[in-house]
Amino acid sequence: MDIPVVDFNGLNGEKRSETMALLHQACEKWGFFQVVNHGVDGELMEKVKQLVNKHYDKCTKESFYESEIAKGLESRGVTSDVDWETTFFIWHRPTSNIDEFKDLSKEFREAMDEYIKQVIKLAEKLSELMCENLGLEKSYLMNAFSGTAGPSVGTKLAKYPQCPRPELIRGLREHTDAGGIILLLQDDQVPGLEFFKDGKWVQIPPSKDNTIFVNTGDQVEVLSNGMYKSALHRVMADKDGSRLSIATFYNPTGDAIISPAPKLLYPSHYCYQDYLKLYSATKFTDKGSRFESMKKMANGVA
Repeated sequence: MDIPVVDFNGLNGEKRSETMALLHQACEKWGFFQVVNHGVDGELMEKVKQLVNKHYDKCTKESFYESEIAKGLESRGVTSDVDWETTFFIWHRPTSNIDEFKDLSKEFREAMDEYIKQVIKLAEKLSELMCENLGLEKSYLMNAFSGTAGPSVGTKLAKYPQCPRPELIRGLREHTDAGGIILLLQDDQVPGLEFFKDGKWVQIPPSKDNTIFVNTGDQVEVLSNGMYKSALHRVMADKDGSRLSIATFYNPTGDAIISPAPKLLYPSHYCYQDYLKLYSATKFTDKGSRFESMKKMANGVA
């Protein structure tokens, strides 16, 4: 099963309509896709990966294997209520908490700050393109996410350590993401990420050449009135290697009020007789204009 690959170079020139159609299909039929030529600096991405791996080796690896989860894996048998991962979460916007992590080097902080600036630009671009495909104003998602201070942006930095008994535990249990647009910089060697599509689990290969993997969360599903659905996914533990995952979440701020975009809603709470009356006069015209008229009528708009 070939995962959709959206090439942002196609947005400029003759391939724009084809590229936009592919993005729409990826959001509508898959809920996840890959982006190439996305504008995030490749050398910076490599540096961030190296720094996260270095931090894991220095500060986290030993303590993880000394933890109760690791020590008790075989004695407990199949484990369904914990995850085989070690992780921490950095908030970037509206306010940053990076100074709370005293063991992060200056180099780490500076590289992460620059990386996030570029990833936010990509997230904003994706939100605008999604809105265009949905027939909404290009800033609709961004504004819906904003509340009084947003959108909210944070990054989960995770390692899924090499696991001696991967059949007993998940790296991360099955779930959909709560928020908006998720942009993943993942391992280029170790697999493990899987998404559920058409009744089966699809293995997501490691990301070569700094491809960014994108999936949509629950709030995009709500805002799009179910057109762009969030996808169930999980991480499998691996016996042969430790998988890196750097997932940045472009989410609504906490006080954002979420509801389906009115433009995407069908009319509701109208009298069928009123529809028949309108239908008799507009039978041979496009039904969309009738639906819009019924929405206005139901909302008391003349």
